[in-house]
Amino acid sequence: MNKFLIVGLGNIGDEYANTRHNIGFDILDYFTAKHNVAFSTDRLASKAIVSIKGRKIICIKPTTYMNLSGRAVKYWMDKENIEVNNILVLVDELAVPINKLKMKPAGSDGGHNGLKSIQESIATTHYPRLRFGIGNDFPKGMQVEYVLGKWHKEQIDMVSKKIERSVQAIEDFVLTGLDKAMESVNKFEL
Repeated sequence: MNKFLIVGLGNIGDEYANTRHNIGFDILDYFTAKHNVAFSTDRLASKAIVSIKGRKIICIKPTTYMNLSGRAVKYWMDKENIEVNNILVLVDELAVPINKLKMKPAGSDGGHNGLKSIQESIATTHYPRLRFGIGNDFPKGMQVEYVLGKWHKEQIDMVSKKIERSVQAIEDFVLTGLDKAMESVNKFEL
């Protein structure tokens, strides 16, 4: 059985719920609900297991807070013996327009503390990630407030559609591989 680790990045706590920075958690919540699976508390993360066509998908939402996400990723990679190519990290991305999603096989952390922690913990920048565009429409010096802020009312519909498309991207990644998933998701635009 092929095993995959899908990592939704975010911060635990009600004050972070439904913020741009927690979109990784929101995508995984939608994905697991679609497959009628619930999260339970486990070591360093909330964890759920989804099975699709003989593939075991371990979904984690790290409980370490964003800046230490790598600890949870490394622990679950090692515990479940999952290769780095079978990891997909779901992350908010300032550099991607709000109407797009981008999937990449590797890359820098781009100043994202969650990606930086993962890179340090697993000692590589070569792991797939799905970048959920949050745009960068904020006044100078207000990046933290923007990232930790909630979606604007007029963005909710677009965000919901992008979450649905992100769930499809996870399934494509697991069932058809990174290249085909990238080809499809990188053309997506609302």
